[in-house]
Amino acid sequence: MPPRDRLLALLPWISTPVLLIAIVVLWKVTTATLGISPFVLPPPEAVAAALADLVKRPEVWAVHTRATLTESVAGFVIALLSGVLVGAVLGRVLWLERAVRPIIVALQVVPKVALIPLFVIWFGFGMTSKIIVAAILAFFPIMLNVLLGVRSVDPGHRDVMRSLNAGRWATFWSLEFHSTLPYVFAGMEVGIVFAVIGAIVGEYLGGSEGLGYLVVVSLNALNAPELFAVIVLLAGLGYLLFFAVNGAKRLMIPWHDSVAPKEVA
Repeated sequence: MPPRDRLLALLPWISTPVLLIAIVVLWKVTTATLGISPFVLPPPEAVAAALADLVKRPEVWAVHTRATLTESVAGFVIALLSGVLVGAVLGRVLWLERAVRPIIVALQVVPKVALIPLFVIWFGFGMTSKIIVAAILAFFPIMLNVLLGVRSVDPGHRDVMRSLNAGRWATFWSLEFHSTLPYVFAGMEVGIVFAVIGAIVGEYLGGSEGLGYLVVVSLNALNAPELFAVIVLLAGLGYLLFFAVNGAKRLMIPWHDSVAPKEVA
């Protein structure tokens, strides 16, 4: 590997710790010099102590983290399967896409948070309502990216496949599948983040377990350090899920520019 490429590969491992340290230092200086109340912005050492106490509690992992993780992953999987199916069909059938486009736009602009009380009424306070919210939030970015990917296949390439007497399955597997994969993973990277957001918001508004529920409990107790600590756990969970999707992308499409960008001349 050339030295320049090696440096670019190591850059995130250098810049990320430096930025985190700078943020913590700025945070500490701000709380120490401006006299901000710890109920508004607790100092970083208080948050670190609350985080250390939080991770020692078995129920945090066995109940709350597991609930949020299950809701997020289940909602994401549902959104992925349905989004790929609907996006592929709408991408191939132009008249159907034009017929349902007003409905798709209407569903997109509806604030999904406003629907959560309905889901709680219909499906109860358990995991089901949170999984549905997570799936709905993750569905649209996946579906729209798949639709765009199917539409982006070069018609000339399809003509080449027809000239080679390739059937529908061979054309799909050799051309459309590989051409659409980068768009699928682009939608997945957005969708997994939205799935986590959907699960957390669902736990905010109705539930008795999950990290979102812990946020509400900490807020009601005016325990700002623990509130920040739960947010750190949520950020870590979201990062791990995003990293898993990104890792799958690197494994499935190592040839794509989004994984191995080529230097522009």
